[in-house]
Amino acid sequence: MIYKAFAKVNVFLKIVGTRGNYHEIRSRFVLVENFFDELFLASKKTKDEFELYGDFGCELEQNTIYKTYEALKTAGYKKELEELFSKYSLHVRKNIPSFAGLGGGSSDAATFLLMVNAKANLGLKTEELAIIGSQVGADIAFFVYRYKSANVSGIGEVVQEFNEKPLHVEIFTPDIKCDTAKVYKAFRQNYKIDLKLADTMSNMKSEELLKSYSDIELNDLLQPAIRVDKNLELQRKKDWFFSGSGSSFFRNINKMAD
Repeated sequence: MIYKAFAKVNVFLKIVGTRGNYHEIRSRFVLVENFFDELFLASKKTKDEFELYGDFGCELEQNTIYKTYEALKTAGYKKELEELFSKYSLHVRKNIPSFAGLGGGSSDAATFLLMVNAKANLGLKTEELAIIGSQVGADIAFFVYRYKSANVSGIGEVVQEFNEKPLHVEIFTPDIKCDTAKVYKAFRQNYKIDLKLADTMSNMKSEELLKSYSDIELNDLLQPAIRVDKNLELQRKKDWFFSGSGSSFFRNINKMAD
């Protein structure tokens, strides 16, 4: 069985505070159901405890899926995981680019949680999976819930479904890798927090937000990202919006179909 790990875009992203080394946000996450990685199990080939295949561009210990595997073991499911992965290897077909603001790594980790919960009969509730995922990465909880649209707050662990007509988007990712840490550092050098605007945006439908505000107004990280890499400025186009800390842009194709 193949499990799909969907991408996401941020319709808006406002920074509203800090918590230790993390930034607190208010954001609208929208699932992109036509763009996804694929996870599946296959027969094991080695004696490695956890056998993972995919074009990740990092060492196993730095991989978000591996960190999630370790988090599940710490949560008390070591025996079940070792039994499952004594027989199977995990394969990931990567389509979602890294450093693109689309949540690919977090989505892979969340999908891994859902897959293992089913395959190893862990019996965990969605809320429990989201808590384990949040210990690994801020965006994982959203992908665990699989909401098509949600308001996300805190450092990403608070996820509230937002009922609206599904938003269909087209994505463009330039050949630019945005370093999230550097973008947030640039944000801290020159910023202001607007809680009232964040509240207003949280109550508006996604299509209305895209019609009412500019790309810079919607995403507090666009200008800092441009300061980090000026080539991003050349990629800005009318009716295209910036996702997360970049580098992807998206546009609403619902509007084009109307």
